[in-house]
Amino acid sequence: MRTLIADNVRFATSNSRWIGGCFLLTLFSSFGQTFFVGLSGNDLRAQFDLSGGQFGGLYMAATLMSAITLPWLGRTLDVMPGWKVARFTIPCLAVACVLLALAPHLAVVALALYLLRLFGQGMMTEIAYTETGRWFVANRGRAMALVVLGVQVGSALLPVAVVLLRDVGGWRLPWIASAIVLMLVGYPSVLRLLATERVPHSTEYPADGARMTRDWTRAEVIGDPVFYLLLSGVLAPPFIGTTIFFHQGYLIALRGYDPLVFAAAFPVMAVTTVVFGLICGQLVDRLGALRLLPFFLIPLAVASAAVGLLTPVWGIYLFMFLLGISSGFTQTLLGALWPEVYGAANLGGIRAIVVSAMVLSTALGPGISGAFIDLGVALPTQMLWMAGWCVVASFGLAAASRAVVARQ
Repeated sequence: MRTLIADNVRFATSNSRWIGGCFLLTLFSSFGQTFFVGLSGNDLRAQFDLSGGQFGGLYMAATLMSAITLPWLGRTLDVMPGWKVARFTIPCLAVACVLLALAPHLAVVALALYLLRLFGQGMMTEIAYTETGRWFVANRGRAMALVVLGVQVGSALLPVAVVLLRDVGGWRLPWIASAIVLMLVGYPSVLRLLATERVPHSTEYPADGARMTRDWTRAEVIGDPVFYLLLSGVLAPPFIGTTIFFHQGYLIALRGYDPLVFAAAFPVMAVTTVVFGLICGQLVDRLGALRLLPFFLIPLAVASAAVGLLTPVWGIYLFMFLLGISSGFTQTLLGALWPEVYGAANLGGIRAIVVSAMVLSTALGPGISGAFIDLGVALPTQMLWMAGWCVVASFGLAAASRAVVARQ
């Protein structure tokens, strides 16, 4: 482990400009991620007199609209450099934070949620992953593992910060603070770091599983049956993770947990994600993403079952540990998968389709689960169903992996 950390430190240091810029993008994408929005879920429901199902439906509608918009907006990464896309993405995310904090009406809340999902979870991560996939070849897995750490740092630090700020100035204060940080720290830092393009060295070669990959067009990807087989498994982590984080207030109330104790469990997930993300990055560079693909949902299946079956407070920490293993493999693996399967020439447009589908899954998760909660089906019971989904999807991913290798 010490050697692994040392190697990654040397790699990050020699590529600090590009790794650092994309890291900040994923870090500040937290303001549009479900775990961050979910921290204000109970306050928004109380402010506008919404049931769990109604708030889940509103969130689903806003996220669906962002998923529809994202494929068109994401194509900008194929016609202009990432720093120019970030130049309008970051201010739009800041505006969304302010809108949610000052929303006088439910319609403004819906608009704010739409912008948070589109520019936060959608475009901020889209810029980071697309640029990393293009800039790095032989070390794509390692680079992706370092870039996605931004999400983990956000999930480790921000929940506790939000709880503390909310105790001081109410639930609106964290959103105002988020907008200020985005514009005073995120905007100038990201633009300065990403303004210089990285060109892969001539000595850098892709992993064995990616050497024969040709560059697919967006139309070819949409018509590829294997693409939809891949999505059947790829969409499970965002669906399940969003469901848990969005309904964390409901789960806390159901199990009688202390909100601060629940928030304090996020660092467990973050640290575990970092460790297993770095391990996955090394494995991707050595074996290729396709060989690992059939196995990455197994930790998520166990984590989902843990939520359904374990009620003591220590079960939170076990779940966060297992979810961290899953997240570490998921974020690193999926960041490196698409250029390995479909090439890098049209990566911005292709990733926009994938991210749009993932955003769609994050819309369906809270909406569907919220509707079932209103019908009397408790969230722990639903999590057992989701564990079964992961098991079945793993077999589909194994078939997809074999199909891609065969045609390469």
